[in-house]
This record gives sequence, structure tokens and C-alpha cells, in this order.
Amino acid sequence: MVEIGESSILKSSPPWFMPAYEPSKRRVTWPNGMIATVFSGDEPDQLRGPQHGSAWVDELAKFKYPVDTWDNLVMGLRLGERPQAVVTTTPRPIPVIKQLVADETTHVTTGSTYENVAHLSPVFIREVMRRYEGTRLGQQELYGAIMSDTPGALWTRDVLEQTRTKKAPDLVRVVVAVDPGASTSESANHTGIIANGIDANGHGYTLADSSMKEKPAKWGEAVVRLYDQLHADCVVAEVNHGGDMIEHVVKTAAQALHQRGERQSSHIAFKAVHASRGKYTRAEPVSALYEQKRVHHVGLFAELEDEQCTWVPGEDSPDRLDANVWGLTALMLDQPGETEIVENPVW
Repeated sequence: MVEIGESSILKSSPPWFMPAYEPSKRRVTWPNGMIATVFSGDEPDQLRGPQHGSAWVDELAKFKYPVDTWDNLVMGLRLGERPQAVVTTTPRPIPVIKQLVADETTHVTTGSTYENVAHLSPVFIREVMRRYEGTRLGQQELYGAIMSDTPGALWTRDVLEQTRTKKAPDLVRVVVAVDPGASTSESANHTGIIANGIDANGHGYTLADSSMKEKPAKWGEAVVRLYDQLHADCVVAEVNHGGDMIEHVVKTAAQALHQRGERQSSHIAFKAVHASRGKYTRAEPVSALYEQKRVHHVGLFAELEDEQCTWVPGEDSPDRLDANVWGLTALMLDQPGETEIVENPVW
């Protein structure tokens, strides 16, 4: 919003009215004395106390804590005769977006990605836009439509909202689940990297999403860093397709970080899982755990939840969804004989 990209404040401001940006103070100051402060949707409590006359909120529907962030912002939006907020976002059908659109004081402007096609890469147009064209997710991502639940999908927005929590309790086990992408091309899936945990009462939690579209060395390090950050017990990955490669990538990344002095040990626990059943058969019992209110998302995971609520059994299942299913299955549903432990985790 401030300095990155052609349409950022610093890139689009004229030389005669160029603001000064102080990242350490999260502050932008214009020549006429107007000041803007930068806040993060991951830290809604930062907005408790400060007051403002106007606000620009970008990608509200992707914030980890959208309701808390919006509520705290609105409480401080009280300076001047007519305080206003501008929200620019992909309109995911989460409660705060639906409420804003329905509010009679909100002026709604929509736009299609096709209206910006003259400024987009030909590769993006060919690979990404054609991939989503004609799909329900494409209606949201390309045309800015607020979509209802997909008929036949195993998850619904209502269930995800009912089970969402702001903070996980003490957890007895934590895993990082990996579903590697086939390539790094524009049209390829991401490598799904999802952290899951389980508490003493047998409830599961989705804790973090570090999924990315990068080469193995990059996503391998991301897996290890998330493993260390959350003090995880093991990395979980399917070995039917490229299992040896995944284990090698993760362990090589752990060794590299150790050699650079960024972790204390080169050891990392790895658990291999074999897909003896189809994707629907694996995903359905995990979906049932959500219905039973035994699985909770800690905050909002926009891309993962889009995949959950738009995937219909029979289609190719996406990356984040697969990783989330593997992690929760390993923690909550595994039966003896269904998995092979390549290297015994500490649990």
C-alpha cells in the first residue's frame, strides 16, 4: 500500500507532493502535515486507542482477525465532521464483508480483473485467468462477486465461523503437514504447508498457513521454520507421489539452517503417510470433525477456507486443503496400520 507496486502511495504520488515514509514508526507524512499510520490486520489491538479521521483498509477479507480489526478501527474513526473508511478487498463471503455490503451507509463499487487486463502480464492472463474462468472461485477472484456456499462442498462458511477461535489452548501435539506442488509455474498449485495441533480433549486446531509457490529449497526452509516456530512434533507428508523427495527436501533444509546457525540441531522428525483411500474418502471424515465442532481455525485462513468451501468431491483437490486434511488425519483419525513412520517423532 505504501511502497511496493506501481500503484503504491510512494510510486503514484507526484514529486511536488511526495510524502515521507518512516517504516520504524509505521508513519507516512505528507508535505501539508497530514499523517497516516500503518496498522496490521494480524494485530488488531494496535488499533485500540488511536483515533482517526479516515482510513484505508486493504484486503479486509484476508485479515487473520477481520472482525476484531474492523471493530477496533471503527471505534477510533471519530475525528472531523465526516469520518470515512475505504475498504478495497476481494469480497470473500465472511460475516464482516456481508455486513458492510448490506449496510445502507456503505457505497459499493465493484470491478472485474478484465477491466485491468491492459496492465497484466500475458502469462497471468493465459495461465491464471483461464484457469479460474467459469469456476465459482473465479466469480469471486475475477469478477468480485460474493459467492454463497458451493453445492456439494464438504465444508460451509457457517460451520467454519461457528468453530473459529482467537487462540488455541495448550496443545499436546503439533504437526506441520506438507502437500508439495508439482511445479512453480503460474498455473501450478502451491505447496500446501499447514500447521495443525490437538488438545487434551481431542479437539483439533488449524494454527498456521505457510503455503507458497516456490522451489523445493525455499518451501523446505519454510516447513522447517514453521516446525521450529510452533515447536512441532513432526512433519507429515504423503509418500505416494514423491515421498522420498519430500523427506529429503525437509531434512536438507533442516541441515542447511543448522549449518547457518539458525537452528540448534539438524534433526527433524518426519512422518510418512500413505494414501490408501481416495481424496473424498480421506476428506469426508475430517469434514465430519468440523461438523461435530471438534476442529477450530485459530483466526481466519482465507485461501484455505476458499478451497474448503468451493471444492467438490470428484474435482482435483487443492494444495492447502490436502495438507490440512493430512495434518488433522494424522492427529485425530489415524488408525494402526494406516501410516508408516519413517522416523519416529518425539510423540
